[in-house]
Amino acid sequence: MSASSTRAPGTDGPRRTRRRTLALCALPVVLLLVVALFAPLPFSLTQPGETANVLGRTDGKPVIAIEGAKTQRSDKGRLLSVTIAATRPETTVRLPDVVRSWFREDRAVMPREAVYPGGGDTEDAEKRITKEMKDSQHKAVTAALRQLHRSPKDLRVRLRLGDVGGPSAGLFFALGIIDKLDGDGAGGGLTGGRTVAGTGTIDANGKVGAVGGVPLKTQAARRDGATFFLLPRTQCGEANAQLPSGLRLVPVSSLKGSLDALEEIRTDGKVPSC
Repeated sequence: MSASSTRAPGTDGPRRTRRRTLALCALPVVLLLVVALFAPLPFSLTQPGETANVLGRTDGKPVIAIEGAKTQRSDKGRLLSVTIAATRPETTVRLPDVVRSWFREDRAVMPREAVYPGGGDTEDAEKRITKEMKDSQHKAVTAALRQLHRSPKDLRVRLRLGDVGGPSAGLFFALGIIDKLDGDGAGGGLTGGRTVAGTGTIDANGKVGAVGGVPLKTQAARRDGATFFLLPRTQCGEANAQLPSGLRLVPVSSLKGSLDALEEIRTDGKVPSC
């Protein structure tokens, strides 16, 4: 005899009802996942950008040109100002882009507002970062000349850094000006022939301020040969989280402190460290 299975009368209906209910409940979740997958997100994707030697040249012209004063001989080392590269404000960033970047050490996902404060499109952002760069340059010149006890009336300083914008090159502009005008005070440069990179805003009184994208900037610095990296003291923690091998973090909080740190670097002294 063959065995046969039997169902209790009336059981198919409730089962179909439960399946239909589960499907209806799952539909909004599926729709939300689809929307999340394809909806634009308020983020920018960033990566290590270019570096620029403020003691060197850009587009065939000196990054720092000084008129009205005798300048020191060329420093054999380099002072590298570092940048990050970011997607444009109007670039559409979706969930798959974020996920891919999240698992790469040479990429970072940042709130768009943190990269482009004030919102707007690329033209708006370029206007703002150009203004920030000009303000930063003015403060860098003022801070450097105050440090050297020189009057701005006696000389003219012109700063060029290509398409780079924002205020984060302020510290290295100030250091570059001092290197060209006074060097180490004994006829040599500030670097002692080394490649020193770094980042930080600066105000007219020489106070160093925090900047964005520090972990990516350390990668750009090491990629381009730096062995020391000057950064705002308050940002040691985030820089240490993804520190490239062979790069030493040097925390600073002022222009004077930065000059002291460079003296320790070039004389193989007691270099401050994060």
